[in-house]
Amino acid sequence: MATGYGSAAGLGGVADARLGNEVDNIGKGRQGSVAADIVAGTVTQRRHSAIYADQTISFEDYRYWADRSREYEKTLDTKGVGLAGSMRMLVGKGSHAEKPVQELDSNNTGGVDEKKGEHGATPNMESNYGISESEWDNAQRAVRTATWGSIFYLITTDILGPYNVPWAISRMGYGPGFALYTVFGGMSVYSGLQLWRMFVGLDSTRYPLRNYGDLAFRVFGRGARYLINILQSFQFFLNVALIIESNGAALSQMSAGKAQTGALCFVLAEAIFTICGFFLGQIRTLQRLSWLSNLAIWLNVIVIIMTMVVVHYYPPNYAAALKSFDIPEGPVVTSANWPADLELKDRINGLMNCVFAYGGSTLFNELMSEMRRPMDFWKGFICAEIFIYCCYLLMGMVVYSAQGQFTYPVAFQGIPGSAYSWQTLGNAISFISALIAALLYGNIGVKVIYATVLRDIFKFPALDKKMGKIIWVAIIPIYWSLAFIVAAAIPQIANLTSFVGAACILQFTYTFPPILRVGFNCQNDAMLEEEQFDAVTGQAQRRDEGWGRWMRGFKKQFAWNTFNCIYFLCALGTAGLGLYASITGMRESFAETALTPFTCTSPA
Repeated sequence: MATGYGSAAGLGGVADARLGNEVDNIGKGRQGSVAADIVAGTVTQRRHSAIYADQTISFEDYRYWADRSREYEKTLDTKGVGLAGSMRMLVGKGSHAEKPVQELDSNNTGGVDEKKGEHGATPNMESNYGISESEWDNAQRAVRTATWGSIFYLITTDILGPYNVPWAISRMGYGPGFALYTVFGGMSVYSGLQLWRMFVGLDSTRYPLRNYGDLAFRVFGRGARYLINILQSFQFFLNVALIIESNGAALSQMSAGKAQTGALCFVLAEAIFTICGFFLGQIRTLQRLSWLSNLAIWLNVIVIIMTMVVVHYYPPNYAAALKSFDIPEGPVVTSANWPADLELKDRINGLMNCVFAYGGSTLFNELMSEMRRPMDFWKGFICAEIFIYCCYLLMGMVVYSAQGQFTYPVAFQGIPGSAYSWQTLGNAISFISALIAALLYGNIGVKVIYATVLRDIFKFPALDKKMGKIIWVAIIPIYWSLAFIVAAAIPQIANLTSFVGAACILQFTYTFPPILRVGFNCQNDAMLEEEQFDAVTGQAQRRDEGWGRWMRGFKKQFAWNTFNCIYFLCALGTAGLGLYASITGMRESFAETALTPFTCTSPA
């Protein structure tokens, strides 16, 4: 669900509420996948959680079981469940496969030849975690129902939100805008395929890989998982602030009326939206709200089409351009190249909005964890990326050609007051969609912080316990109040979006995938034929350890690993430029425009 400046793509590193109840289990006593419920009578939470946090599990163990799972999945019949899966999601009927998941026999072979351990015995999970292997695998496969067609739908609807694309094009011009959206789109595909290859190499029904944090943990250990989770929590928090800001502007515009004389104080409008978050944020269970996510998607499609049509019949919103960017009224000017009157920081801010548009990589691991055949993920992913790319450029070019330098960061708020009815339609629909998005961001953001910081470090009680529920009630207003302070203190949605893109989204889409791939390659390629892995004990007999082993693995794919290291460093450099441009832009905007922290004047 994409809404204004809030896209559920940012949630995907943890969960998509439409796919299952994993969202609801974050921070509770049961933190695993839906499969935990199916085997609840067999496994305790302590043992179940250990499967995901056990640092003694070797890389060879993950690889062995991943290969077995991929071999079994080749036997699954997925005929007729490709795009048909997307149609079922389209009408809100889920993504269930046509045929039931094949039940595994007592040896967990599922019709595939059993690979036995070193001593010829069948590996058994029960001795370590209290779960029989057939129980665990049947439970895991029972909840993996998504097909590549439904993945196409989910990626498209979760990432698609091109409201900031016209403004980004206005910072770069037609030519550079087209080129950079193409280049960054292509690199996001490359990063997504890297995540896919690592997922299929490390995920299995024995050791399910659920999210971005799990992938980082299996490649670089616990510290990497903490970094991922903290950065995701920060991203969720800033996304809530962005939603508060954009919808504060929406409320202010709607309250102005046709005469444009009665606008609500901007900071008060933000406060009203925040108070709504206080109450809606008390909802701890999101699974039953999945139909609202689908509704919000179609509401946004209406706004996208409406905006592209209306901007060609009405002039730009000159007042918003003057307040936010100090651009006086005049003729509309477009540029085939870099606009001559803009500085480097302005162009970089446009570029960071471009990065924001491709911020869906946090979603991919969680989506693949729901698939019957994760090897098919690339089909839905490539189709979705092509569709999103075309939609972004179409809306960006259409709106920019009509409004030129006056293009506003939230495209439908760039509709002038003289078209109040159309402006209000966009704002009203976006307001509803944003409430849903804010509910998701706030809910999951708080749960991630609670689970990874308060529970893991400070030993807070589980959220399904009485004291945990009381703490939840107290935390939600604090979380939303802090987001309100950020939104009210920085009433510059374009610069704040650039900051989020540089600090968070760019990392998950462009910085982390290549370096994770290098770590994966080093460990995978360092394995030698004479080294043995005992599937019964889970122990690997290695010839060496440490830096020398990693270097041997690095040299196996020296060219690709070197390229990925350079890609990683370039992404870090781009993030640094983005942070510089956004922070500099904030400072100059406060100095040169009428906008001030906690202002009553709406930037729109």
